[in-house]
Amino acid sequence: MAEKLIITKKAFKGEDGHKTFSIRIQDDLVEKLDELSRQTNRSRNDLINTLLAFAVENCEVKEQS
Repeated sequence: MAEKLIITKKAFKGEDGHKTFSIRIQDDLVEKLDELSRQTNRSRNDLINTLLAFAVENCEVKEQS
């Protein structure tokens, strides 16, 4: 007799610590992301998360003079 297939419940969106939203970016930036994706064997989503995390941690806000 075959063993039973156990399927766990999937968490609802947003409960995994991630949020889904859309953004608009220029075609040339998409092309650059796709090329970087091919070079690194990473998904576009993975790269965007990595690049955004780096940018947020390394940006500086200055008051206008």
